[in-house]
Amino acid sequence: MPGVLLLCAGFGSASTAQAVTEDLKGGIIDRFRSLDIGGTPILAGHVLASTARNLLATSLVFALSFAIGFRPAASPADWLAAVGLLVAYITALSWLSAAVGLLVRSPEAAGGFTFFISFLPYPSSAFVPTDTMPSWLQGFATHQPVTQVIEAVRGLLLGHPIGATGWVALAWCAGITAVAVAAAGLLFRRRVLA
Repeated sequence: MPGVLLLCAGFGSASTAQAVTEDLKGGIIDRFRSLDIGGTPILAGHVLASTARNLLATSLVFALSFAIGFRPAASPADWLAAVGLLVAYITALSWLSAAVGLLVRSPEAAGGFTFFISFLPYPSSAFVPTDTMPSWLQGFATHQPVTQVIEAVRGLLLGHPIGATGWVALAWCAGITAVAVAAAGLLFRRRVLA
């Protein structure tokens, strides 16, 4: 279940790249700039919309999973932590997608990023334990950010101890967000003001 959640969240968050690219191509960003609206509020609007859209999609995935028999053993605090971690993950990927949308030149190229993000849960612990993977893939699969988020969410929802995994997952999300926000700001200035 957590693997499917992150697969859906990644796919939805990556669509932000296409939305940003379409806005750049369609001229709406130029109109906002003529109103003296900076890049950060414009991109933050895309990220906020992506996060809201993905939280709705995540709720639907949870509802469907309950309908087919998923029964989490999470306490209210564990639920809150799991949802908070999912929000951090969605926000990080949405900011990364916004930066990619500024980097590429067409919505079609931005669509390639959607494929990349949708692929990341497969070489992770989403569907099989990483120690059952080929040795050349285990290192990447074990230490990539998606595995950390999946393991933390899985542990929280099933009522298992997660140790430091939650903090590692949050650190990955915070690091991705910080780099993506800085890159998006730089790319916005270079692309729009150039």
